[in-house]
Amino acid sequence: MSSTPVIRKIQLTRYRFPFDDVGHDLSFAMGPFYEPGGKGFRTVLGIRIYTDAGITGEYMSIAPGTFEQIQSFGPFLIGKNGLERELIYNQAKSILRKQDRMGIGPIDIALWDLAGKVHESPIYRLLGGYRDRLPAYASTYHADRTKGGLNSPEAYADFAEQCLSMGYKGFKIHSWAESNIQREIDTVNSVGNRVGGKMALMIDPCCVYDTFAEALAVGRACDEQQFFWYEDPMRDGGVSLFAHKQLRKMLSTPLLQGEHIHLVEAHVDMAIAESTDFWRADPEYDGGITGVMKIANAAEGFGMDLELHIAGPAQRHCMASMRNSNFYEMGLVHPKLSNIANPPVYKCDYSDQLESIDSDGCVGLPQGPGLGVEYDWERVGKYQIAEFVID
Repeated sequence: MSSTPVIRKIQLTRYRFPFDDVGHDLSFAMGPFYEPGGKGFRTVLGIRIYTDAGITGEYMSIAPGTFEQIQSFGPFLIGKNGLERELIYNQAKSILRKQDRMGIGPIDIALWDLAGKVHESPIYRLLGGYRDRLPAYASTYHADRTKGGLNSPEAYADFAEQCLSMGYKGFKIHSWAESNIQREIDTVNSVGNRVGGKMALMIDPCCVYDTFAEALAVGRACDEQQFFWYEDPMRDGGVSLFAHKQLRKMLSTPLLQGEHIHLVEAHVDMAIAESTDFWRADPEYDGGITGVMKIANAAEGFGMDLELHIAGPAQRHCMASMRNSNFYEMGLVHPKLSNIANPPVYKCDYSDQLESIDSDGCVGLPQGPGLGVEYDWERVGKYQIAEFVID
């Protein structure tokens, strides 16, 4: 086996997967929600990095806006040693300096898959490893209009009880996009009164509250219910250092910020500005596994925790290699829907669905080489909508 697998070709394939009974109305909810008869879709980017060693690095990404970015820096990889992830990470940062740099993440994850296959080891062991079981919280779909879904504060509390009975360690609310702050407060109180003290509780309004006063009012309800964290409440898009520093001063509930800033430098700046309590990162958004581990190490240096965004095999390997992380985000989950963030791309039994936890509310780690998952490239071909080859 070659010790220097040289990259010869990168194949990018876009897919569009349908999901039944899913609605999208961005004036009602900032993400997908339950709508009987609706048709939702999830766009996925499949990445295959071919080398002269006959080993292929693979990844299926749900991150938005990466297809074009990878086309712009992908040619740099051709002829390079596929194990030189740090070189590729830094060069891509420079090439994408006028963009959000989210294109780095999916390529880096595929390169880590390649490395694991070369060394015949799962990624978390290459990273050093810290644990092999990850406590999970249930992260909901957004609010529904339809009875039987998540259409009321009481419905959220009912679902929280269901998740608690299944073994989940925590429960996070994704709510409405409409400006009805009393309903937000009622949802916080309904869930808190029902399961507070029995599981960690969080809320993520997805940057929809119009005013600082609204964010403060919901935050004070979180204080009363002793929520574990309060995430991205304000219309600033989760990036204002000063506004979140002011909000932190006025609440006892810890803030979790960072999903909408990218790479280690921005996360460090947010911490120095005292604008967050928990850090947030995503291997798809923050420079891949290479980037996330930089952020995890930086957070550790500040004595702070890093919570990873959404579910996936890359997230599992990263969290398994971090000491300073509390929960695996099992999302998005719903009493009537499958997880739209976990499209049917696997040939193996890997799954991130509501029922994917064990009786202790934890998930395990893929044990095969690399990411440890097998993609069903043949079966997903019928959902293909575009392809681009770099060689």
